[in-house]
Amino acid sequence: MTDYWYVKDMLLTDNLLFDYQRCARLSFLNLYGNGTHPESASDFATKLKRDSEVYRQDVLAEYPAQRPNYPYGDWVKGAEATVALMQQGIDRIAHGVLMTPGPQGVTLMSRPDLLIRKPGASVYGNWSYIPVDIRFSKRPKAQHQIMAAFHALVLAGVQGAWPQDAWLVCREVGEYRVNLEKYVPQMQEVLNPCIKMLSHRQEPEVFMARHPCSMCHWQSHCYAIAQETQHLSLLPGVTPIRYQQLKQLNLTQLESLAHADLLTLANGLVEVCNNQYEPETVARDLIIQAKATLNNQAIALPQKLPLSPKFLPLSPVELYFDIEAQPELNLDFLLGVLVVDRRNLAPGEAPTQKFHAFLAESPEEEFQIWEQFLELIWTYPIAPIFHFCDYEVQTLKKLARRYHTPPHRWKVILNRFVDIHKLVTQSVVMPVESYALKSIARYLGFEWQNALASGAQCVVWYDRWLETGDRHYLDLILTYNEDDCIATFVVKDWLVQFSQNCS
Repeated sequence: MTDYWYVKDMLLTDNLLFDYQRCARLSFLNLYGNGTHPESASDFATKLKRDSEVYRQDVLAEYPAQRPNYPYGDWVKGAEATVALMQQGIDRIAHGVLMTPGPQGVTLMSRPDLLIRKPGASVYGNWSYIPVDIRFSKRPKAQHQIMAAFHALVLAGVQGAWPQDAWLVCREVGEYRVNLEKYVPQMQEVLNPCIKMLSHRQEPEVFMARHPCSMCHWQSHCYAIAQETQHLSLLPGVTPIRYQQLKQLNLTQLESLAHADLLTLANGLVEVCNNQYEPETVARDLIIQAKATLNNQAIALPQKLPLSPKFLPLSPVELYFDIEAQPELNLDFLLGVLVVDRRNLAPGEAPTQKFHAFLAESPEEEFQIWEQFLELIWTYPIAPIFHFCDYEVQTLKKLARRYHTPPHRWKVILNRFVDIHKLVTQSVVMPVESYALKSIARYLGFEWQNALASGAQCVVWYDRWLETGDRHYLDLILTYNEDDCIATFVVKDWLVQFSQNCS
């Protein structure tokens, strides 16, 4: 078997293949990007990695297993040590290294968390092994099942027989049997283009996707390229599938998209639109977005403005509401409310602002801050409650159910909620890269006191508060939450003025 472990051209690891599923460019840069320095992982990404490793070790503690002995990073020695344990018929092997020749002179390598011995013929005798992967996700995702199929493929090459099963262990589902008949073909559809791209050093085009890129250590590197080229992936509404269609129509430049013919674009988008979106609507939105970005100017959507007081109420007192949460604890630990008071103002005088922070310093205090929040809300019984996106409404309902709050104390409050994000996206197109609060408010000139603060960072800070008792972390969270509330006020105030100017 050792002859097969010679790496002829390239070693394709499970990590590279997993990265390729997330972003082809990620796997390319991780393999060939040595001349470029990626940024350090964010605190939140580091936390997820640490939590994942803790979970993995906790699960492994339930499956006593023997580990192959080899110098870390010497994968050939690791593969030899793993095969030696398999030849002995060890019941369980943890952190084994599997290597087998693959197509195009590539050597495939996988490192499943566990190899478990089962009855069944292999090159070792009347036993064989199955791979087990431990994943921190709550449920088995398709990408994890594809990786389990990859482990099975490499293991088949090592033991001379396909494993009977492949398993995942996830936090909520527990042990989960992967359907290899379904996922091996899907894995091959990912593996073959990955090998071709990496072995031929074909650097993939930049494409900035909101969520995956935000967690990537190559984000700044790719973003700089996207900005320099004015890549259309920076345009809201341009998804990877739509971008491929735009390429076929030769509409890859901001100016060409801004001046595209509506019907031609709509006809080109028919195949990528589903029943939820009409091609002509998508085409119109893309063209208007390109025009707004090209001219750096907000554009009112036809027949949407001016907004009526019913949808954008003006009130002597307005409330701006934002929440910070720790999802792993199922805890909403901060309910922040900014009270904007326009009563008794002299001409030209700015309204007063007062921030109320209902903070649970421990998970047990969530009920207390919920009650305090309701008390403040009912202090201003007719004031509209502005928020950004739907999370605040859903959380209100969740907390009411959790603490058996009488309907008369919370249900009528729902009628006072006004989603600023919804109003913005339904009425105006802005020259922004996304319609997230930060992107919109920064375009309007607002800046957060801590430029690196975010909802994810607040999760890290709250964990550190619970671990250390250092109130500095709570102060950082409070400042960020207050800034979010003020930013929502800034956006709402701008939308009122923009609406009036368009009337």
